[in-house]
Amino acid sequence: MIRRALLAALAMPALARAQELPSRPVRLVIAYSAGGVADTIARSIQPRLAESLGQSVIVENRTGASGAVGAAAVAHAPADGHTLLLEGATLITSPLVNRSLPLDYGTLQPVGQVTAQPYFLAVRADFPAEDLAGFIGHARRNPGAVTFGTPGVAHIGHLMGELMQHLAGIRMEHIPYRGGADVARDLAGGRIDSCFISLSSLLPVLQAGRGRLIGVTSATRRTQRPDVPAISEALPGYELMTWTIIFAPGGTPAPVVARVAEAVRFATSDGPTRARLDGIGNDPVVGSTAEAAALVMRDRATITRLIEQAGLRAAT
Repeated sequence: MIRRALLAALAMPALARAQELPSRPVRLVIAYSAGGVADTIARSIQPRLAESLGQSVIVENRTGASGAVGAAAVAHAPADGHTLLLEGATLITSPLVNRSLPLDYGTLQPVGQVTAQPYFLAVRADFPAEDLAGFIGHARRNPGAVTFGTPGVAHIGHLMGELMQHLAGIRMEHIPYRGGADVARDLAGGRIDSCFISLSSLLPVLQAGRGRLIGVTSATRRTQRPDVPAISEALPGYELMTWTIIFAPGGTPAPVVARVAEAVRFATSDGPTRARLDGIGNDPVVGSTAEAAALVMRDRATITRLIEQAGLRAAT
């Protein structure tokens, strides 16, 4: 009993220090280019995160290797709550299809979910097909000729394209980029035929009349774009959503994780922040660390099955 009390007393100062964190500016690493969906989401929640944490939150874009460069920067950072990662389901897909990664994604621990969202299938403005059925038909008549861009090899957008090919019985050419904004620029320039990226990344292209939406990866149509059909309307069974979650380096103390999770919930509960996220096609989420971890575990099983069905093989 005395020993237990002594250990508890010794732990109290460390616990108090953890609860006071962060003690300096926090880096929120985005593994993709500026202007993409992760970057846009991060900058939408940045003010409220900083307000809750009582410290500046610096959004840092670290691109490369389909998100692995930025993820590695966080995985190898001190586990003290001052370096965080905002990442999507690519955290699951990358290690499933690529064995040569600069980190073990499994060491990153979920802190809190920020959003859930589908991606949209868009085509360049002068693409010869007018709608989703026409697009599939064109790709079927021209095997390997239609290109589709995504934010990288093994990115969730890549898997969305692979799933479409599998279900439609078509073959397209995948063009990987460093982020959704880069994909959107090449779509607008007519350098690729189509893409699977976020609505937020596509908005400048759509506003300029340089691209068209022809499908969404959710099971049903979205309220923001009710005119855009779900891909499942042409390909029954097609559905693949993604999400963004804030992760911390493995070994981050539980009180620090809880403190950051509280700040994430504060940000996603804020009315104006929710409106901004909703306006760019993202569903804000107010949840717990345990719920975020359960989502990652559930989707890892689902995506593993989809990768096997799509015939993707792990690269060495």
